[in-house]
Amino acid sequence: MKKLFLIKHPELFQGEKKLKMKKVYFEGWYFKNANKESCISFIPGININYEKQQAFIQIITSNSSYYVSYDINEFSFNHDPFYIKIGNNIFSKNSIHIDIYDKLQNLIINGDISYSNHQNISTNWLNPNIMGPFSYIPFMECNHAIISIKSNIEGKITLNDEIFNFQEDIGYIEKDWGCSFPKNYIWCQGNNFQNKNVSFMLSTANIPFKIFHFNGLICSLIIDNKEYRFATYNGSKIIKCDIQDNHLNITLKKRNYYLDIQATYDNSHKLLAPIKGNMTKNILESISTTIQITLRKKEKILFSDTSTNCGLEIVNS
Repeated sequence: MKKLFLIKHPELFQGEKKLKMKKVYFEGWYFKNANKESCISFIPGININYEKQQAFIQIITSNSSYYVSYDINEFSFNHDPFYIKIGNNIFSKNSIHIDIYDKLQNLIINGDISYSNHQNISTNWLNPNIMGPFSYIPFMECNHAIISIKSNIEGKITLNDEIFNFQEDIGYIEKDWGCSFPKNYIWCQGNNFQNKNVSFMLSTANIPFKIFHFNGLICSLIIDNKEYRFATYNGSKIIKCDIQDNHLNITLKKRNYYLDIQATYDNSHKLLAPIKGNMTKNILESISTTIQITLRKKEKILFSDTSTNCGLEIVNS
């Protein structure tokens, strides 16, 4: 499949050639499902290094996290319609089917969730996704894409004795692919604002770029179908970043616009991330974070709201 087509359709499996050539590589999707009371996220993916290839599914809730590994032969994919399959589990843009039994972890999890009314960020030929022009650069160590910044979800997941019921609730789908996660980064995302027409995601990272590094920023705030984009490629900057005592405070600036982000987090749980194709990087994620967003034009407040059950990762290593 042609590279340009894959760039314009980042939900599709990008690593078919890497899989055949057994090159160092990872690719993972992130399906977050939340309501006011609870949240559960699934991360299906593959990783390849010089010694082995494998597939995996990671699961995280506000109370626990799990990593389930699979033989690479249990991974398959399809482009039209898009889906990936790992073991008995199927993930697509419109639904997921979960069927996991892991005796060693005493884990039984099953159920189905459907996704509809997808909302995405603004795109064009120059900015095919959230990475903007960087989407076209082939040697990026980690690529990021938003598949759906907000979706309606319906369904039920049972994890051992815990039941997650979703009815007219909110989903979020994104993905990463490349060879390694950034050494240092902040990622946060929320959809459970009091204003139901608001969606938000932010990622900042130290990005290796050939012989030097730079601090990259991508952020999308959508309010009533209007997107405010803060990104390195449109001249946005981080003018404040303070992390202490389970609190994160960041301020972004683009021309006369300012975005203040305050996050309070707890109940973080371990996930695994790739380093040179090996799932050996330990990271902590909370999906019960509370985020307050304030958008200003100079000193005039244009918008302010709070979201619960947000996702947050802060990695310094």
